[in-house]
Amino acid sequence: MAIKSLSDLLAEGVEGRGVLVRSDLNVPLDDSGNITDPGRIIASVPTLQALAEAGAKVVVTAHLGRPKGEPDPKVSLAPVAAALGERLGRHVQLAGDVVGTDALARAEGLTDGDVLLLENIRFDARETSKDDAERLALAKALAGLVEAADGTPGAFVSDGFGVVHRKQASVYDVATLLPHYAGTLVDTEVKVLEQLTSSTERPYAVVLGGSKVSDKLAVIENLATKADSIVIGGGMCFTFLAAQGVSVGSSLLQEEMIDTCKKLLETYGDVIHLPVDIVAAEKFAADAAAETVAADQIPDGKMGLDIGPESVKRFSALLSNAKTVFWNGPMGVFEFEAFSAGTKGVAEAIIGATGKGAFSVVGGGDSAAAVRLLGLPEDGFSHISTGGGASLEYLEGKTLPGIDVLEA
Repeated sequence: MAIKSLSDLLAEGVEGRGVLVRSDLNVPLDDSGNITDPGRIIASVPTLQALAEAGAKVVVTAHLGRPKGEPDPKVSLAPVAAALGERLGRHVQLAGDVVGTDALARAEGLTDGDVLLLENIRFDARETSKDDAERLALAKALAGLVEAADGTPGAFVSDGFGVVHRKQASVYDVATLLPHYAGTLVDTEVKVLEQLTSSTERPYAVVLGGSKVSDKLAVIENLATKADSIVIGGGMCFTFLAAQGVSVGSSLLQEEMIDTCKKLLETYGDVIHLPVDIVAAEKFAADAAAETVAADQIPDGKMGLDIGPESVKRFSALLSNAKTVFWNGPMGVFEFEAFSAGTKGVAEAIIGATGKGAFSVVGGGDSAAAVRLLGLPEDGFSHISTGGGASLEYLEGKTLPGIDVLEA
């Protein structure tokens, strides 16, 4: 069964109707509680704007951070409500609870076009419970917030792509209770990922970074048979280098993954490409003295914090002819200027390929944050995903519960 979209819901009519939207508003905050990257808020606006303008009574649910199933003022959605209101150009109410008396009173008081943001859904332990009955109880309370006075059910719009790989109350269970639709964001993300897995134009290049091989193992195994080249940087490259018998100094290393990396290199050695030089330092710090060394010459006591310029050249050459590119994970500690050149160089190569007609996808998470932090043009890529984990699980061939339920 095909997934119904937001346009289907709008065609049915939403004026005066309660609509529950699961958005992904999990934005990074600094120590003072200021939003440092509003990317996910911006990505959530089109769906919310369309519903509000069509006269729906919009109730938004989302999470922020990792609270332990109870209220935590440090990860209140208050700053998000303010930022979302600015982007929407309308007041966004923030409920003082998730599905408690304040949320219920505010939901009952909504008029056409109003937007209500519930407090952090993960303040309620039932959201992430492994107990189906507990999750369902929370989902029923959420659904009740958009139910009409005469008992007519509202609708549910799934627009938080970053959480569709989670079987959680506000993502999965609520869709079993209400007429359900994919929001603009989820609809777009699914179509993009389908293109990456089914109608991929070759050459197909994959760029993987980040800290741990274990996080990317399944996607490497799945894409190694589909991609023409897999470029590996970031902290995970050191486990691969160690698998080649190279000393990696004090660099990040997953010793338990070395044998796995050996097997991957033996099986897919013609597809997997590793750095040939590394930018190393004695400590993990922004002011650490950087030294570029050959990948097999990392001194004892020094750690690799970025790929070197020769690696950028080689990786860029591989990417320059690609027709499809998927990038997930930075090449180094891009937050520190001295160790950002690798990520920036590879990103610029992807932008160059895109300019020549390649279809390029940035797989969310730190990669998307790097694009913005390094001042790179977001429109230089075909698509920037909002969900790193969800993107990876889709490309691993896993079923995403939050998408699967929309097809029911």
